[in-house]
Amino acid sequence: MRVSLLGGWFPVVLDVIAAGVLVVAVGWRDRWWRSRAVPMVAGGAVLLTLIAAYPGAKVVGLTDPLPFSVWLWFGAAMAGLIVLAAGWRSARWWRRGTAAVAVGLAALVCANQINQFVGYYPTIDSAVNDWTDTPLPGQVSMSGLAHTAGTTKMPPAGRLVAVNIPATYSHFKHRQELVYLPPIWFHGDHRPALPVVELIGGERGGPGDWVRLGGAVQVSDAYAHRHHGYAPILVFVDATQRFDNDTECVNGPRGNSADHLDRDIPHFVEKEFGASQNPRQWAVAGFSMGGTCSLDLVVEHPDVFDHFIDISGDLAPYTSTPAASLHDLYGGNVALEKANEALLVMRAHGRYTNVNGLFLTSTQELRHQHESEELSKAAAKVGIWSRVEISPGTHVWQFAAPAFATAYPWLANQLALPAGPHHETRHTKPA
Repeated sequence: MRVSLLGGWFPVVLDVIAAGVLVVAVGWRDRWWRSRAVPMVAGGAVLLTLIAAYPGAKVVGLTDPLPFSVWLWFGAAMAGLIVLAAGWRSARWWRRGTAAVAVGLAALVCANQINQFVGYYPTIDSAVNDWTDTPLPGQVSMSGLAHTAGTTKMPPAGRLVAVNIPATYSHFKHRQELVYLPPIWFHGDHRPALPVVELIGGERGGPGDWVRLGGAVQVSDAYAHRHHGYAPILVFVDATQRFDNDTECVNGPRGNSADHLDRDIPHFVEKEFGASQNPRQWAVAGFSMGGTCSLDLVVEHPDVFDHFIDISGDLAPYTSTPAASLHDLYGGNVALEKANEALLVMRAHGRYTNVNGLFLTSTQELRHQHESEELSKAAAKVGIWSRVEISPGTHVWQFAAPAFATAYPWLANQLALPAGPHHETRHTKPA
């Protein structure tokens, strides 16, 4: 079950089997099939793939170009469907079955090609565990947490607790969320008012992404081990309600995501876990959509959050096109759209105090590099210290996870330190 989906033998074997089954499904058959049907199958598959790759991708909200291999296997799946339909009457039962299996295998390979591109499921067991809602490693319930608190001996690692945060202010119908409590939280009867970091994933995903893919718990445990059990509380939030609901963390037709993140969660964490109520000890970090959210939440609500880590976020909340973004996120309300664009918000707000953050992006994300530079320079003009860091990689979790791990000590320090205006860009060379 720990077999890799991103590399190694399994994806190669799956590709070979899928291709072989498709060849058998097409078959040699008779002269009419070879001269008429096969060209029709190939032409139809190419046409359907082109339709899916261009207008189709935008319709479903795919803004980043997918690799050629994705469309190759999409075309193979379409070819299998056409073979199944065109040869249904003349084919024997076993060839019909082979064609149906070919469609399924090609679709599976296509899906894994997308998975290899985004790095969402590194292994088979990670995919199965997510589909079956299996608890994450070390996850406990709120009731189970009561038996581990107040110990005289410092535990070797923190705990991950599943929480159902009331949507008192937002009425945002979110999924179950997760909170990481560092070892110091469990030590003794008088807990310190710990700082907090909200972690937000991409537009397609769930609260557990930063645990499964981002490695945030291991990063925090390692930091706590070096700092006598001390580390921030981490909140793995649900900003989207479901896998395919791209809210961009704004209040709008897709739900009051912003109110959930800046009101529901802080009130709950402060009350339930005794966290700090000082905005200088609250931060937001995120990848992709979550990166956009991290900056927006901080500049719009500096009375709640004072620090951010924006990993490959956009210039402003965005879905597929400017027109679609205005409609989908704001219901056509231009004033509401402008109220959620970081550049305009910073300009209207004026000078900030004690606000700072990092913009982390990869060498292959030229657009994000330019947008990060623009945002960082604009932030410096209003007193926000920031730095742009460009490291080898692309727009995948395999870049976001180590980027966050590298930035985490800086963030942990900033949660207790003042900040001043600054702008800096640092390029990290490959090792």
